[in-house]
Amino acid sequence: MRAVMLAAGVGNRLGELGNRPKSLLTFGGRSLLERHLDNLAENGITRLTLCVGYEAAQIEAHVNHAPLPVECVLNPEFRRGSVRSLWTVAQAMTSGEDVLLMDADVLYAPALLARLVHSAHANCFLLDEDFTPGDEPVKICVRDGEIVEFRKKPDPSIAFDFCGESVGFFKFSPACARALMEHCQRYIGEGREDEPYEEVLRDLILARSHPLGFERTRRLPWLEIDFPEDLIRARAQILPLMEASND
Repeated sequence: MRAVMLAAGVGNRLGELGNRPKSLLTFGGRSLLERHLDNLAENGITRLTLCVGYEAAQIEAHVNHAPLPVECVLNPEFRRGSVRSLWTVAQAMTSGEDVLLMDADVLYAPALLARLVHSAHANCFLLDEDFTPGDEPVKICVRDGEIVEFRKKPDPSIAFDFCGESVGFFKFSPACARALMEHCQRYIGEGREDEPYEEVLRDLILARSHPLGFERTRRLPWLEIDFPEDLIRARAQILPLMEASND
């Protein structure tokens, strides 16, 4: 199994980062990217493809001594939407292997990644039911055990039994990954590359061409780092919870 990680963005919503990519923010003396690399290696991932853009050289230098092979692929249009970043790593996504697709800006307990990697579902989303409602979280909506909607603002016409927040980590079989990239290619062809890549995932769900399962986070700590208050919460709350969960 290989991993593909999107790490090209500028991180404008975090404010002044001192020209440092979000993936190199440090928590407990270790960068997000360093933590990702260790967690991937510990779960038997054979290689990582990183989509880089903003301050790409910093990220490339950071992975020189990674515990697994890392390929950095440059998205020169990194200031556009993340659909463009996803399309940039199309070759890795369609390599014929099982693949993890991951956001780089997430701090999380290592057991969370293990839950996804070792899930019985060939195609799997991570779902956290214990989240604060609002317009920001990307919501995974489930009806009769199946994912039926995936959006920050779900379509009100789509009925569901419950929903949870997406962690931003996904597992796909080779066939499902190819189908995802076919949807992505359509977005590029239609000039919709400024949209978030979550819309491509949503189209995959609505097409119902492949079974898509989910795993619950079951209160394992994690946090996507988007805003200045996330930095404070990550260091004051999430990191101590992660350390406690590893004891």
